[in-house]
Amino acid sequence: MPEFKRISSETEMAQNGAGPGRLMCNGTQSPSKMNYRSANGEGSPGPTSAEFRPIPRRFSPPSFDRQSSQTESERNGSSSRQELESLSASSSRANSPVWYNTRKYVPVIDRILKRQAAGTPFFSLEFFPPRTDSGASDLMAIFDRLARGRPLFCDMTWHPKGDPSNTDKPTSSTSMAGNMLNYAGIETMLHMTCVGLTTEQMKDNLYKAKNLGIRSILALRGDLPDGAEEWQKTDGGLDYAVDLVKLIKEEFGDYFVICVAGYPDGHPECKTYWEDIQHLKDKVEAGADLIITQLFFKNETFFKYVSDCRKVGITVPILPGVLPIQGYKSLSNMAKLSKLEVPKEILDAIEPIKTNDVAIRQYGIFKAVEICRELLNSGMVPGIHFYTLNREKAVTQVLKELGLWSEKIQRPLPWKQTANHNRVEEEVRPIFWRCRPNSYVLRTSEWNEFPNGRWGDSRAASFNDLQTYHLFYLKSRSPKTELLKMWGETLTSEEDVWKVFVNYLTGAQNEQGVKVTRMPWDDDEIEPETSLICEKLASINSRGVLTINSQPRVNAAPSTDLKVGWGSPGGYIFQKAYLEFFTSKENIAALKEILPRYPQVNYHIINHSGEADYTNCDEYQPIAVTWGVFPGKEIIQPTVVDPEAFKTWKDEAFALWLEAWAHIYPKNSESSRVIQNIHDGYYLVNLVDNDFPKESVLWDILEEMLTLKASTEETEISAASS
Repeated sequence: MPEFKRISSETEMAQNGAGPGRLMCNGTQSPSKMNYRSANGEGSPGPTSAEFRPIPRRFSPPSFDRQSSQTESERNGSSSRQELESLSASSSRANSPVWYNTRKYVPVIDRILKRQAAGTPFFSLEFFPPRTDSGASDLMAIFDRLARGRPLFCDMTWHPKGDPSNTDKPTSSTSMAGNMLNYAGIETMLHMTCVGLTTEQMKDNLYKAKNLGIRSILALRGDLPDGAEEWQKTDGGLDYAVDLVKLIKEEFGDYFVICVAGYPDGHPECKTYWEDIQHLKDKVEAGADLIITQLFFKNETFFKYVSDCRKVGITVPILPGVLPIQGYKSLSNMAKLSKLEVPKEILDAIEPIKTNDVAIRQYGIFKAVEICRELLNSGMVPGIHFYTLNREKAVTQVLKELGLWSEKIQRPLPWKQTANHNRVEEEVRPIFWRCRPNSYVLRTSEWNEFPNGRWGDSRAASFNDLQTYHLFYLKSRSPKTELLKMWGETLTSEEDVWKVFVNYLTGAQNEQGVKVTRMPWDDDEIEPETSLICEKLASINSRGVLTINSQPRVNAAPSTDLKVGWGSPGGYIFQKAYLEFFTSKENIAALKEILPRYPQVNYHIINHSGEADYTNCDEYQPIAVTWGVFPGKEIIQPTVVDPEAFKTWKDEAFALWLEAWAHIYPKNSESSRVIQNIHDGYYLVNLVDNDFPKESVLWDILEEMLTLKASTEETEISAASS
């Protein structure tokens, strides 16, 4: 049975990869004390270097000290630890591991006021929902790219014709807002209109937004229905935006930040400019926290509007809405929608180039930068809100020229975070989903709490069913034709697949002259730290050890290191060498013979059905594989290897062979059979080298495995020929 010890001193904790009060396997027990198991529980103890026989576990999970203070779940009356542990592991509802968490969330308005007080300008972006699933996938990619610039928030418009509140429709306004928040990691504001809806329908829409984690609403009356010339009251409904603001405050208190629209040229349906400003004041007095203006073409118009608002007692922040001109048609459509007249000087400037989209975009960038610089220098605006029209190039260029693009800000954790307020304190995840963070967020979206400080007891955890995972924003964003060029129009052998892995790692072109930029197990580009071990990874992949996740050993690297750094400056990063790969059953036979000679290595070996399941890990005790030590803070361990979670991950990892790769070939074709054979015959393995201060032995283990496998094959061939 593995030996456990309590780590006490900070130095000792850092060296062992643990934080205060955590239990860590010392990783130095002899093979005779290690535990091996298989799915059927058969075997006997004490394998030697010449034998590898799994035995059933006979130890209980280690206990953790309970915090003495009352937890948030206890205050809210949610499930206790005992209740969570009693839940069935087969439940279709996702449940969270057991931990304790103090949630901290900073609402958008507080972030704005803080920036305003510090004199630090920011930007925000507006998008509209797409019409098709492919358009939604493309827009998600735009979210990811624009998120690198660190917008303070983004908003999603409300399109009544697009069934905007239908959360089962991936292209609806509510769904896209939830996707932006949860999968792109962007603080999100959702537009909502009350036109044609009853009060109960509005409440239902608001609760849907709340359930997705959205904390900001832009409250609007909405445009008149097509053909209508004047406002028609809906029985049991709301008349104006001010009524929607009141409803939100009455029903939800301060849960939502409420934004309203401002019209620098006056609302087109108001009798006078001052009447519109009075209506705006009514909305602020009803509870609005923030104002975003409709687009305008002259800064003088905006400056006068802000001054007039202040004169009547409106004190909340007012953000100017700016539209970078990107095309003649789009400008005309926006002006028509806003019921504004485009100034003659702008029309005269773009008339000669109206058929040249590149020239118009360059003019639009120049004009937007000119407008924004004057706005920022005025001291009257805390930030600028951009109407993107779902395009990224122009607004990105404007932001870079203004110095508002902040892509170099250090990542707080080594994995992609969500912006959902329920997960704001989340600090720990299993390493298996590091390359597929969107999948992890979806599969844990129904958890009641999220781990902070340590992973906890995963026996009470369950993940959303795999069938719910296959949604458009988790599928490959590359079309089938592009995937075929990268992964092979035709596969004739497993070696063809090995080459794809090698080309992906090295960036080399394949035989068709195409670079492999995507793989089924990666959401994004290869992590920078992979370059530290890329040559070794390519070597083993070329021989059938197909890696899908890895990290190099790191011993006290600065937290600002460009490849492995994360967290606040002045800290130090530690990592245990980690490899996760698919390989053949012949390699596994050799690997199982070799592993007992390396007691400092934890391993887990499993096939697609789970019938073959070998590990020397404590079944209920996670292993910290990444941690950071920072001045004035507790040790943070953001990634762990957890045996229970690995069994959940293996279903997804194996399924991707078929759903993402074999699916691009005709059914029963030679290519699909090659992938099917890998799915059926290969094993998934993870290896952790606990001795991180030294050079990793994982590469030695794999070289020995490949050598032993080759020797065994030669012996078998010789025996057969004789």
